[in-house]
Formats: sequence, structure tokens, C-alpha cells
Amino acid sequence: MTSKWNYLPLTSEEQKLELELARRYSNCTPVSELLVQRGITSVAEAEKFFHPSLRDLHDPFLMPDMDKAVDRINRAMGSKEKILVYGDYDVDGTTAVSLVYRYLQNFYSEIDFYIPTRYDEGYGISKSTIDRAAEEDVKLIIILDCGIKAIDEIKYAATRGIDFIICDHHVPDAELPPAAAILNPKLEGSTYPCRHLSGCGVGYKLMQAFSISNGISTAELECMLDLVAVSIAADIVPMVDENRVMAYMGLKRLNTNPNLGLRAIIRTCGLGGKEITISDVIFKIGPRINASGRMQSGREAVELLVARDSKDAARKSLAIDQYNKDRKELDKRITDEANAILEERGEMYSPKKSIVIYNKDWHKGIIGIVASRLTELYYKPSVVLTLSNGLATGSSRSVQGFDIYKAIDSVRDLLENFGGHPYAVGLSLKEENIPEFTRRFEEYVAAHILPEQQTPVIDIDAFLSFAQITPELVSTLRLFNPFGPGNQKPTFCTRNVKDFGTSMLVGKHLEHIKLELVDDTSGKVINGIAFNMARYFDYIHAGKPFNICYTIEENTHHNATSPVQLLVKQIRTSGEME
Repeated sequence: MTSKWNYLPLTSEEQKLELELARRYSNCTPVSELLVQRGITSVAEAEKFFHPSLRDLHDPFLMPDMDKAVDRINRAMGSKEKILVYGDYDVDGTTAVSLVYRYLQNFYSEIDFYIPTRYDEGYGISKSTIDRAAEEDVKLIIILDCGIKAIDEIKYAATRGIDFIICDHHVPDAELPPAAAILNPKLEGSTYPCRHLSGCGVGYKLMQAFSISNGISTAELECMLDLVAVSIAADIVPMVDENRVMAYMGLKRLNTNPNLGLRAIIRTCGLGGKEITISDVIFKIGPRINASGRMQSGREAVELLVARDSKDAARKSLAIDQYNKDRKELDKRITDEANAILEERGEMYSPKKSIVIYNKDWHKGIIGIVASRLTELYYKPSVVLTLSNGLATGSSRSVQGFDIYKAIDSVRDLLENFGGHPYAVGLSLKEENIPEFTRRFEEYVAAHILPEQQTPVIDIDAFLSFAQITPELVSTLRLFNPFGPGNQKPTFCTRNVKDFGTSMLVGKHLEHIKLELVDDTSGKVINGIAFNMARYFDYIHAGKPFNICYTIEENTHHNATSPVQLLVKQIRTSGEME
């Protein structure tokens, strides 16, 4: 699907704010504009942005209930109570459990962890798990990346003599569970400065507060920021404020001295000796950790991430890698099946604004990925459902700007359970409710989705000439890392570029174009790669001008003839620029 190119120039007020930055970064023309777009308007703020520091982390006690949470942990330890660290089976949940369990294990032995199975127990806490915990004399459960809606379960736990500390970041309902403490930056009335922590991030803040409360150096805790960085990248939370600080420090750790489990994954997926980026976490490290919970048990992921023996970690990493290979095969098969159904429906040409698709035989662990694929292909809010434990269980994904949580919330009377974020929601309902759910979900989406949310958009940060792509610019752009929502990798546009005469088709099926381009500002030849754009080759090879939008990448390939390569997102023939 062709994207709309969107460029929003700085307002007159923003241009005034840009002046100081423009003087400081005069040798890198677009940098001041990029900074103002991110809300940075002074050199001091820019230096702080370019050089994240742990000093910039917020006081954890600014989060409501943090003092209660720490007091309850201290009381449990003082009374020799058994503590259970409990979390979701995805990347965010398993990294959170790994961090909290391993850190507290340094100070306390009466502690264990638990990850529910996706297929037998499902998401969140269950009464059966509470019963097992009570039988083992557990008195405190620290629940991570879930629990904010477990009202009945936590009420039941109280009757079994178990307290809960909830560490969650999902959107809460008006009624909250009766827990000993609830740590969630999204709580109504919360003034905590960073609203969009990951689940693991909330766990880190709890451990930070625990350390401060007990006069413990946070140095060892800071060594565990690699786990937080993985959670931030995999859960796609905003890369701003202290999230960016923790991701930055965590990436440094991943590239120098990661924990044994992550080190094993890095080697298994072929990243050893390479600089690891957020993109590597999203596409290589995260999926392997996730595959454990999708295909087998999230417990295996935690066992890997808390491993203290390198041989044991290597063995567990290979097992998880196999899960990921199996996941990929299932992912492709189910996506193909879903596409075949939607093609038969004529979905590409349907006036409907949403997709709801159900197959009782699909693998529960894969439907979230399939929902993402369908949303990307059809650019519609999508819900994919399968049958699990007698209920239609599903995952939903949204398009840019549309709050799918509100859409799902509008039909909550039809649901057994749901929870999530504006862009991704998990849900379950009775099979017989699927037709009415489909009708009402479509009704809500059609009434609330805006025209501009129905077409994919590529946001252009700045227009560049090739003469402006200098080593100084490339070096400064590196300081914008790590990238993510709220701090996306800058996308540039250059108009009226031409083939230098040496561009060629590459790839197994000649589906990509290796570009060598010039523009009319200098004789500078810039290398680029345009994946899956072979359809433009004849036009380009004819020497006609065209427009490109792209990101600037450092070319680390051993055969690279230039240190810089443009990763072309889209090509437009001359005159098509909006």
C-alpha cells in the first residue's frame, strides 16, 4: 500500500526556538530542526538528550504506592515469608520477572518465580495458581506486566492469606484490585513523570526504591538494565524520558557485558561481534524470548535470563531458537490462511473499516503476530481470534493514531476479559458473541476512525540535498539513538535524484535495487538500497528524475564502498510529491 508523505514544517514559534540550536549545529543543517521536533529547544537540553545519564532517572518514590510496596517487601523479608515473583509470558513479562527475581535473590532466599502457560492458564493470575501458591505457604506475590484488572482473583487471594504488589503498565479500569500496593504510572491521578514505562521498567523502579530504602548501592541493579532495554524495545513503548535513558544504558550493557542468557541469545542469532541496536532487539532478540511463551512455556525464557552458567545458557538458548523457527513456520502458514480468507471476502476492496477474523484451529501463540501482519497489509484495525479453553481468544492491532483500546472497551459487555494499550489489546469472549462483536466493533471503528488514519503515513523530518549528507551529520545522527516511538529514526526526503548509471537489480529474485544516485547540488554519488522496489528499475535506469524518502544508515558490510547508505522507504516518480 502506497503511503502518504507528510512533512510538517516548524511553526513560526518553533523557528524562533530553533535559533540557538541552529547556531550551535550550523555545520549539520537539519539537526536543529530535528531537535525542536522532539521538544528540545536549548543547547543544554540537546546535550542532555545526546548524552543520557542515570542521574536523569526519576525518584521511584514519586510513583504512588511505592512506599507501601517497599514496606511490604521489607516486612515479608523480615518475617521470612515466602515471596513469589509472577509475570506474563511475553518478553516484557519474562524480562520483568527475571530482573526482580534475580535481584531480590541476592538478598533473600525464600523466593521463587512463576510464569503461567499461555494455553492452560492464559493471561494474568488465576485462582488455581493462587491455590497452589497458598499450598506452598506463599504470603506475598509480586505480579509484573499484568494484574491491574485481577479484582476477583486478588480478593480471593486475600482469603488465602496472600498479599499482592501489582507492577503493571496496562490501562486500568475505574475499579482497582485490593492489593497491598499498585504500581502503575497510568493510574488516574498519578503524577509520576514517565507515564509510559514498560512492565519491566515498573519492576526496575520497584527494585530501585527497594535499594534506596535499604541503603543498598544500585550499581548491581544498573547492570540489569540490559533486561529493561529488551523490554522497552520489544513492547514498543515510547522512547522518551527515562525510557530512553534506560534503553541507552541497557544497550551499552548489551554491547559490552550482557547477562549470560542474553549473551547466549546474541550468539545464537548471529549478532556476536556486531553493534547491537534497538532494531536488533525488536527483530532478533525479542522474538526468540517471545517464542518460548508462544510455543512452549515462558518459564524457559526466565530460566535462560537468570542462568548463572554459560553452558547451561547456551543449551537453553538453542532450545528457544528452535521454538522461534517453529514459530516462524506457524506464523507464515496462519498468515497465508488468514489472507486467503480475506481475499475470498474481497477485503482489499471492502468499504469496512475493520477486520475481525476467527478460526478455532489457529495457534493461540501466533495470533498477535498475524493481527500485526493483517493490519500492516490492509491498514485496518484488526482482530484475530482462535478457540482456547472454551473461549474465543484473540489479539488486536491498530493503525497509527487510532485507539483500539477504546474500540474494544466499547463492546466490553460482550467480553469475558480484555486488556492492553491504544495499539494492541488482548481479549476473550464466548464463541456465540463473535458475530455481534464483529458488528459492533466495525460500527465503532467506522464512526471514530479519521480519514487520515486509513492511509499509512511516512512522516518526513526534513528535506536534504546530497551535499548536506556529511560525515558530521552522520556522526550527530548517531547521537539520536536509541530510536523508538516518540523518537523515531529521522526520515529525510531528497527531490529530483537520478541514477548515476550504475544502479542494478539484486536479490535472489532480483526484487531489490542497489542504487547509486546523484542530485543536482553536487557531483556526490550516494549509495542506497530499495527493498522490493524492482518495479521502479526501468524508470530509474532510463535516467529520469524521482523523489525518495529514506533513513541514513552506516554501511557496516565488509564489501562496502561507502560508509553511508540510504535505506529507501519509498520512491515517487517526478511530479508525484505531495
